[in-house]
Amino acid sequence: MPRFFLSNISGETVHIEGDDAWHIAKALHAKPGREFVVSDAKGIDYLCVVRQTQGSVVTLNVLSSAPCPNEPKAYIRLYQALPKGDKLELIIQKAVELGASEIIPVLTSRCIARPSYKAMDKKLTRLQRIAYEAAKQCDRGIIPKVMPLLEFDKAVIQMAESDLAILFYEESQTPLRQFLTSQPASISVMVGSEGGFSHTEAAFAQNRGIAAASLGGRTLRCETAPITALSVILYHLGEF
Repeated sequence: MPRFFLSNISGETVHIEGDDAWHIAKALHAKPGREFVVSDAKGIDYLCVVRQTQGSVVTLNVLSSAPCPNEPKAYIRLYQALPKGDKLELIIQKAVELGASEIIPVLTSRCIARPSYKAMDKKLTRLQRIAYEAAKQCDRGIIPKVMPLLEFDKAVIQMAESDLAILFYEESQTPLRQFLTSQPASISVMVGSEGGFSHTEAAFAQNRGIAAASLGGRTLRCETAPITALSVILYHLGEF
């Protein structure tokens, strides 16, 4: 069933405007009686029925509401070292599909792509749009946030506040499964760019309580690693 996000849902009537209204009326050819799910982007789904389409506004009646069943049990943050080209867009899309709640780009010593913070801020609108579209497509109850670029040390300090924080380090001999022995409420994971992490960065993270984990003996591409890590973690949480 098509899903739309609307932050100001209240009462028994919902008004959708703009691009979503056009999509409902023109692309989906929705007539009165057609049902849609409208989410408040805070985890609550509203089952709605079209009452009328008029101009650039679609009016729906709320039939019922309930917590979205598709949100993971844990709040998951993905700290992704900046990759080359447009790989970050793919990573954001897939991370949202899998269940990440936040994606934080990180600048590490081995990042080949080194845009300025100002340049990254300009990209945020597009990156957030990718997260929005992915959330609609995969029936999320929230719109995961794409955060501004962070330096590595600041990202590590943030990660340490989570119940479980993992750095995926190519020289680690400890498999991920050894850290998945509980059901944490918050999880932070960091994945490197094409060059991985330096010894200094790995030591900095471990000294602040961040676990260093391996994703196996095969070297994964930087866009494959976060998808693999999130999939394993969500399997452990009982999402698959």
